[in-house]
Amino acid sequence: MIVSARTRPPHPVLIEPIVRSALEEDLGRAGDITSDLTIPADTIACAKLVARSAGTISGLIAAERVFALVDPKLAYRPAKHDGETVAAGAIIAVIDGHARSVLTAERVALNFVGHLSGIATATHAFVEAVAGTRARIVCTRKTTPGLRILEKYAVRCGGGFNHRFGLDDAVLIKDNHLAACGGIKPAIERARAGLGHMAKIELEVDTLTQLEEALSLGVDTILLDNMGIDDLKRAGELARGRATLEASGSVTLATVRAIAETGVDYISSGAITHSAPSLDVALDF
Repeated sequence: MIVSARTRPPHPVLIEPIVRSALEEDLGRAGDITSDLTIPADTIACAKLVARSAGTISGLIAAERVFALVDPKLAYRPAKHDGETVAAGAIIAVIDGHARSVLTAERVALNFVGHLSGIATATHAFVEAVAGTRARIVCTRKTTPGLRILEKYAVRCGGGFNHRFGLDDAVLIKDNHLAACGGIKPAIERARAGLGHMAKIELEVDTLTQLEEALSLGVDTILLDNMGIDDLKRAGELARGRATLEASGSVTLATVRAIAETGVDYISSGAITHSAPSLDVALDF
């Protein structure tokens, strides 16, 4: 399957266990008894994966693995690729082979493509809304348990960028950390004392006073939590050339442009993963 280098698809080794788990959940203990009982074993079908709504496609790399695991003899032919924007009615893949196998794989494949395309579509809308500014749209750790790798891939398919993948790839000191450890200075000092040279430190602040303290300590990246537009502009003036700024908190399509125009470097949104509606996709014989 052809995919864009921009989307950086996860390695198949990482995708397969997720797909296998979804199939095991659906097949249960007895397999697809409906298809096995009603369709002769030698029945051949040609099925089309169709986008019933316009949107940005993601999840075809998972769908391909679904069909391959159910029946390696199925011929999967993509008509579109992850990261492409399609119109309603577009054929995005064609699957040829035994009808039983196609129907057994159908729902799991559609679940992946619909859910991940919904995330890609939501992300694309945010990216389009900030076009022409310096701001990049990034996701968060607000993902469906077990699907983070694929959901963050869907964000990339929509033109967004990924924040940290987990608790282990960057330091992000938030308000509860500060409350538990005694403030910004001790938190930064302790993090630096034990942190490897390849990792970054990001600190969440919600006031300009906290921002000034963070800047005085040379923090790499500062997350501006739920700040108003005026404070975001002032934060940009204070931090210019001294730290990377990320705006976060209650970001919507209606507000994201104004946030981007304050000059922040990144805008993070949990909604693009946890609240994106699925794209309407179907499998038609």
